[in-house]
Amino acid sequence: MKTGILLVNLGTPDSPSVKDVRKYLREFLSDPRVIDTGPLARWLLVNFIIAPIRAPRSAKLYEKIWTEYGSPLLLYSTKQEYMLAEKLGNDFQVELAMRYQSPSIASALEKFHKPVFKKIKVVPLFPHYASASTGSVHEEVMRIVSKWEAIPEIEFVNSYCNNEKFIKAFSEIGKKHNPENFDHVLFSFHGLPERQIKKADVHDYCLKENCCASLCDKNTFCYRAQCYETARLIALNLNIEFENYTVCFQSRLGKTPWIKPYSDEVIEELAKKGKKKLLAFSPAFTSDCLETLYEIEVEYDVLFKKYGGEKVQLVESLNDHPLWIEALEGICRD
Repeated sequence: MKTGILLVNLGTPDSPSVKDVRKYLREFLSDPRVIDTGPLARWLLVNFIIAPIRAPRSAKLYEKIWTEYGSPLLLYSTKQEYMLAEKLGNDFQVELAMRYQSPSIASALEKFHKPVFKKIKVVPLFPHYASASTGSVHEEVMRIVSKWEAIPEIEFVNSYCNNEKFIKAFSEIGKKHNPENFDHVLFSFHGLPERQIKKADVHDYCLKENCCASLCDKNTFCYRAQCYETARLIALNLNIEFENYTVCFQSRLGKTPWIKPYSDEVIEELAKKGKKKLLAFSPAFTSDCLETLYEIEVEYDVLFKKYGGEKVQLVESLNDHPLWIEALEGICRD
């Protein structure tokens, strides 16, 4: 009997058409862990404001990054699936799923259902735990498997923000850009509403002065603290001094407070201080996607130049880097 490995990424539209982007946004943003308001308020917000307004604009952006093989996120996630399967060998079966859209978690899990596998290990392709990402994946897996008559042993991976090989892989990719030749380094992570950090904070420890200075028992489930830990370890690997890098957060939505500092404001401030060249990591993503290939590489570069800077250089994501596949293999075998 084999062990099933379920790799799960966030998801992507089936095409860059407005129709498919709207469909994706509706499924994604209707998740109560993503927009954690009341059901009626969420339904009205998603279906009458966000999806209708954002879908046409987002479709144009997806067109700019779309490849002949489809979405970059799906392309690289599929490569990771096949490369990992080859590494793990015949005792494992690796299946890829997307939390939203296709391939679905339900269709992937069905391949572990009949015949029954002795164990399923769920590995979200998000290095940092958040209720809106990893938590949502775990909930969906449990919802589906709870209906099975024979339920195998199931193991959930919560976070690998400080996994040695994960850090080494991002460091190796960053190293080829020669960080020492840049005026400043950014570690730009996907943002979250502050209220979601507070909901997961059972110790009343987070979002206070120096609360993310180190990862400890009190903030072990804090997404922000995990991001700071990843940045600290990559900087340590690349000999980047503390004063020469900034941790910041991108992709905020709406008017409620999101975790700070905001990436666009940091970039504007650095340009006004006379910085000319920025190197930008985005370690929340294991595959390049809209948030890296367009938001950072294009939008932030334009913003930086607007205020006097010269270049924002994106550090590519892990994608199909061999060290990343080694890291995944270790996570799956652990």
